[in-house]
Amino acid sequence: MNFRRALVLAATVFLATGPVVAQEPVWHGGISTIGELKHKDGFARFDYVNPEAPKGGELKLSETGTYDTFNPILSKGEAATGVTTLVFDTLLKSAEDEITASYGLLAEGVSYPDDFSSATFRLRAEAKWADGKPVTPEDVIFSFDMSKEHNPLLSNYYRHVVSSEKTGERDVTFRFDEKNNRELPSILGQFPIVPKHWWEGQDAKGNKRDISRTTLEPVMGSGPYKIASFQAGGSIRFELRDDYWGKDLNVNVGQNNFGTITYTFFSDNTVEFEAVRAGDVDFYRDNSASHWATAYDFPAAKDGRVVREEIENPLRATGIMQAFVPNLRREKFKDQKVREALNYAFDFEDLNRTLAHNAYQRVDSYFWNTELASSGLPEGREKEILEALKDKVPPAVFTTPYTNPVNGDPQKVRGNLRKALTLFNEAGYELRSNRLVNAKTGEPFSFEILLSNPSFERTVTPFVNSVKKIGIDARMRTVDASQYTNRVRSFDYDMIYGIWAQSLVPGNEQSDYWGSASVDRQGSKNYAGIADPAIDELIHKIIFAPNREELVATTRALDRVLLAHHYVVPLFYSKAQRVAYWNHLTHLKDLPYYGMGFPDVWWSKNAAK
Repeated sequence: MNFRRALVLAATVFLATGPVVAQEPVWHGGISTIGELKHKDGFARFDYVNPEAPKGGELKLSETGTYDTFNPILSKGEAATGVTTLVFDTLLKSAEDEITASYGLLAEGVSYPDDFSSATFRLRAEAKWADGKPVTPEDVIFSFDMSKEHNPLLSNYYRHVVSSEKTGERDVTFRFDEKNNRELPSILGQFPIVPKHWWEGQDAKGNKRDISRTTLEPVMGSGPYKIASFQAGGSIRFELRDDYWGKDLNVNVGQNNFGTITYTFFSDNTVEFEAVRAGDVDFYRDNSASHWATAYDFPAAKDGRVVREEIENPLRATGIMQAFVPNLRREKFKDQKVREALNYAFDFEDLNRTLAHNAYQRVDSYFWNTELASSGLPEGREKEILEALKDKVPPAVFTTPYTNPVNGDPQKVRGNLRKALTLFNEAGYELRSNRLVNAKTGEPFSFEILLSNPSFERTVTPFVNSVKKIGIDARMRTVDASQYTNRVRSFDYDMIYGIWAQSLVPGNEQSDYWGSASVDRQGSKNYAGIADPAIDELIHKIIFAPNREELVATTRALDRVLLAHHYVVPLFYSKAQRVAYWNHLTHLKDLPYYGMGFPDVWWSKNAAK
């Protein structure tokens, strides 16, 4: 869910008279697609860091699932958490107190022409790999080419980048097949840069490495940490590098403070939380409202050794759609009335009361909790955009504001189940002997909800029980992390419990979420299987929006069309992230406005001991 921005330069000036005069590129230390950068070139540090934070101490983290590869660019296998962000640097680094700003990390500057037809990055002369060799343009080109070749998600994300070439001793130029896509220079700063010489070399046993395959050989990068040790699939330990080339850069001051970071992988959340209680895990994101309300009665939580916080910052710039996602590649879900009927059968109010202590809000937008969310009926520029597509969008976008059905008491539940059955009837289904069947073929309407973790089952069970009341045979299947990942990548499911996280500046990633070109591309995030010409047009308009006002209006129009098609059954979310951590971890009182800064700007009180 997330990826950055753009800035400035005129490379060629045409004079009123005389020949064309080529100008030297103008280099900028940061880029943003919204407004001016907060920090000017040469700034000392980000405002949300503690420049005096001590270095050292141990951070023990956890993950559910497992891993089977350290390869940072491959879409195969289960990538080990932390490798991409800790071991490898990128060309640019995002600022967590600005919406869409990023500043030079491996690159000291970026330039591009007024029409955004290319972007050139100049590498820092001091940028080094862990073996002391310099980071070169050849490394950047190799990383980009291999990412596009071996990762379908990145191949689509960068599909408009048609070439990369060395254009100076430390310069790499990317050329685009379209103009005025303002986001492209920014998102090119985000893919991990890997060492070409290492991947084209041999391992300790003399075997030639292959970047197209998974590997559990500790990979080498240019980032602040190295892989120190691991137990395959079970744990991985990172150590802070004393010789990290970028430790004194302004974008790194006050960051990368822990001496070691260890991830331990657990098969289920219950065992994972027991490790938190025992002090074997230092930090825990609690995604269950009921668990948050009832599970912290152990001594360390009561006496303050385990600190609990609800932090709104990370969600200030994140639009969430969490939903049951039916797969439209399955014939049974192609009818919009079927999908709408399933929403009437979901009793959010009862679930929120009985399982979540009324801690959640129902999601009613693909950009929920942001200014990009549609509401009411379209007006102004948003209405104009939709009217231009009037023959291609559902009529309801002009006449009926989107709302989720409201349940919560027996009378409302009965009414909504009747409405669900009416919609199924209109879609060609009928009840026979308490089973919902296709009126023509007699085939029962049934589906399976694929889950990756048993913790989801308590949320899904009420929905399964509800649809059974109208004769639907719904089942849950919980599989291990590797199987889940592979099945989702290949769209091998009837329905999943899915989530999309949106930035405040949607762009090229929208094609991967709901664009027609991504519907059959394995590994895309078009989980629902959406292929709609009007949605494709709206995505194109979002990518090429010339200003903020047009972007907001077009995104709201897209949101409205997505909702009107009832592609998903919206679930719920919280407006704050709940975290619990042992009190040897600490942070400044004011965290980044749009982030938690974890673990980057946190530190250990034990580091000074």
